[in-house]
Amino acid sequence: MNAAATVAGPAHIPVMKDAAVAALNLAPGDCVVDATCGGGGHARAILGRLRALGPGGRLLAIDRDAEAVACARLALGDGDGGGGDGSGDGGDGGARVEIIHAPFSRLGEILESRGLRGRVAGMLFDFGVSSAQLDTPARGFSFTAAGPLDMRMDATAGATAAEWLARVDERELAAALRAFGEERFARAIAGAIKRALARGPIADTVELARLVAAAAPHKSRQPRRAGAGKPKPAARKHPATRTFQAIRIAVNDELGEVRRALPQAVAGLAAGGRLVVISFHSLEDRIVKRFLREAARGDPYPPDAPVTVSQLRPSVKLIGKARRPAAAEVEANRRARSAVMRVAEKLAVAGAGGVAGAAPAGAM
Repeated sequence: MNAAATVAGPAHIPVMKDAAVAALNLAPGDCVVDATCGGGGHARAILGRLRALGPGGRLLAIDRDAEAVACARLALGDGDGGGGDGSGDGGDGGARVEIIHAPFSRLGEILESRGLRGRVAGMLFDFGVSSAQLDTPARGFSFTAAGPLDMRMDATAGATAAEWLARVDERELAAALRAFGEERFARAIAGAIKRALARGPIADTVELARLVAAAAPHKSRQPRRAGAGKPKPAARKHPATRTFQAIRIAVNDELGEVRRALPQAVAGLAAGGRLVVISFHSLEDRIVKRFLREAARGDPYPPDAPVTVSQLRPSVKLIGKARRPAAAEVEANRRARSAVMRVAEKLAVAGAGGVAGAAPAGAM
């Protein structure tokens, strides 16, 4: 299967696309960064908005997945009229596009090398694994079809899931399953995996999923029965769901990437620039929520210190409350059901904005 079919096929549906583009609050000639380009769904919408506003806009699209980058160069290049190379304005005065293969934790370095630090009008992050990655067995992210134990976001670098599982000891593995998968049966599952590895390599993702299912107590795998007159309960998650999530997060250092990227994103924004972040599970969203709350609060003085709000030097103000997809979007795309979008705006000067810089503003 080629890159275009793998990454940008019908399965790729960008989550909260219209809401995210609206939240960026773009103006003519803006420079925008899509730090998690993936299949390019959000990027195409951003380009469409930039073109509608007039000439001179610029989009930097970043992704650590080489397959996603290859696909984005086809999709965004064709849409830009730039001959499929993902750069230039195609001679039509449209937005200029540059597509970069890199983890978003290198955002600051990327912006600095292009003279864009402090000049970006909009920054979008759409965290998590993509539909294309999940739906391609060869990437090893899914337990529904046999594939290698890979799970790397960037298949050209770093240790695979198989190598990571062989390297960590049972205690470290259990800790990762608890921390990154919030798995109740972490110790039992870790023990089963390490015992299996002592006998030989785990063949593929399906074998790993079977090991996990067998290690989890049977009670946890049985769906509750609906009583008379009660609605039938929703099907339970596969018992390997949390374990696969935890291993993937550990292999790719996903939470570390988020923690490193957010301060760089704020530093890269121009005054009035917007940061839009879409998260898909509580671990990511917790990091984003805490970071934005602290950035909006400013310097960590004691609560009873005799300083004004402006002296706290907040760097952003929060725009509205956390938003979730509409019911119609969730019905059309089940992978949208856990999405949470948060928005913040860079303040013109540290401490500017008074109370508005330290507390949520009104709804968009």
